[in-house]
Parts: sequence; structure tokens; C-alpha cells
Amino acid sequence: MAAVDPLAGATGSSSSGNSSKTAAGAAVSANLNYNNFLQLLVAQMKNQDPTSPMDASQQISQLASFSQVEQQIQTNSHLETVLQNQWISQASDYIGKQIMSADGKTTGTIKEVTVYTDGIIAQTNAGDKILIQAGVTIAPAGTTIDTPAASSDNSSSDSSNSNGDSTSS
Repeated sequence: MAAVDPLAGATGSSSSGNSSKTAAGAAVSANLNYNNFLQLLVAQMKNQDPTSPMDASQQISQLASFSQVEQQIQTNSHLETVLQNQWISQASDYIGKQIMSADGKTTGTIKEVTVYTDGIIAQTNAGDKILIQAGVTIAPAGTTIDTPAASSDNSSSDSSNSNGDSTSS
């Protein structure tokens, strides 16, 4: 009689492409795979050779491994929900504040904020959109954000006043 490999049947359809699925999609997929796994396990037990039955410890090991994967997927789903809730909570705090993009080219007052699954985009009163990411400056309302200094050499202008006279301190 042909042997049924429950793990190959249950996880054979999943591949490295699962990493691009959302946590919710992965949870649904895991649930389907878990049900498939149980069906294959029952089929394997029904069709096993009575003279050489499957080792019970092997069945328990397979079930435990699959259960761990299912728990990890559920944990990832919960963490994604917590992260999205944090972004939503932060989003309302940004409205009315001053913002400057990471490159310093776009500045303004935040008019509205849009929360996506992978981040937050702030829209200024002028209609410019800025992804809130590392390097973005956000300041309290009414504050002027200093743009980054240009990389040109201003050492000669630092030591002279408006009359061209050198100043010393």
C-alpha cells in the first residue's frame, strides 16, 4: 500500500511566496492546510499496514510541528494589528504640525494623514504628500523647521558682517 506523507501534502502547496501574503491571508491558508493535514493524518491511519503501524511519536511530532507554525502565523497577525493600531493612533497626532521631508525639499503644515498597511502618508496644506519615514522632521504647530544647510562652503561669510568687515569674538 502506498504511504501518505501528511506533511508534504499539507505544506506542499505553500512556498516562499507566502511571505508576501498578508497575515490574514496566511492565517486562512494555514487553517486550510491544518484541515488538510488532519484529513491526511486520518487517511494515513486508516490505510496503514496493520503489520507495521505508524510510530505514535512520529504522528505527535508532526502534529506539534504543524501546530507551532499555525501559532506563529496567528502571532504575526496579532502583531500586524497592533502595529496598524499604533499607526492610526499616531496619525491623528500629526494633523496641524509642521513637516519637512527627509530630503528637505518639501515642507508645510499637515492637513491630513492617510494610514496604509505599510506606513503613513501626510498631506500638507499645499497638497504635497510626504511618507513618514526615517529622516522626516515633524515639529509642533507654529514652529519653523530649519531646512538643512547647503553643502557649499560658507566659511568666508561666517567671519564677516554685512559691511564686509571681519568680526572677532
